[in-house]
Amino acid sequence: MQPKTRDWRSLVQRLLKTELSKKGVKYQDLSDKLAAIGIHQSADNLRNKVNKGIMGADLLLQIIFVLNIKQLRYEDIEEMLQDICHD
Repeated sequence: MQPKTRDWRSLVQRLLKTELSKKGVKYQDLSDKLAAIGIHQSADNLRNKVNKGIMGADLLLQIIFVLNIKQLRYEDIEEMLQDICHD
């Protein structure tokens, strides 16, 4: 398996959408949570970045932080990536 750039972007998209859904967080909620730590991103901007799977590492880590994601397992990431590469 040799993932391409678009596969990694799809992985970011799938990972964040899964976490948002599990926690019942909407994009406006995410925007508000980020604003609480001094990061100002509109809900529309966040939606676009997540849907494209393109964002800076800093924003990705900030989202992980405000969503209180305690664990990202290698096995889960590997499984999602395999699914994406076979689509």
